[in-house]
Amino acid sequence: MTWISKSTTTLGLVLLTHACYSAHEHSALQSHRAASLSSLASTQLGTTSSLPIDIAIETVIATFVICLGLVTGTNQLRPIQWRVWAGKIEREGEAGFKNNSGEVEKDYVGNPFRLLESRPGFIDIRKQRNEFATWMKAKGTETT
Repeated sequence: MTWISKSTTTLGLVLLTHACYSAHEHSALQSHRAASLSSLASTQLGTTSSLPIDIAIETVIATFVICLGLVTGTNQLRPIQWRVWAGKIEREGEAGFKNNSGEVEKDYVGNPFRLLESRPGFIDIRKQRNEFATWMKAKGTETT
């Protein structure tokens, strides 16, 4: 995460903490107010009030700012298709898989097709049979 995304996320967390504290204070004040009103007038029912609109708006904005900070700090997504991802590795190498801090990602393994490219090819039995026959003919003519 870059410092911009970290600071945005931190600002959102501070706003969300303030909104939660304000909601708690509001509910505590309302319960204290209801208790004092019920002791004064025992016939009156306790009134309940909803959360003030400014606290609700602050909560929504704080959640949006946190999401924005987290999204801007994420790494670039990899392609879903294996062949596209392998093509990117072959074209760009380690430079294409550096994270936001400039280090190569932990799960970078290099060319995913290196095992397929380094394995021996399929055996051509007919070619080997012809080579063996030629070798046997050459060996037979050498001894006579």
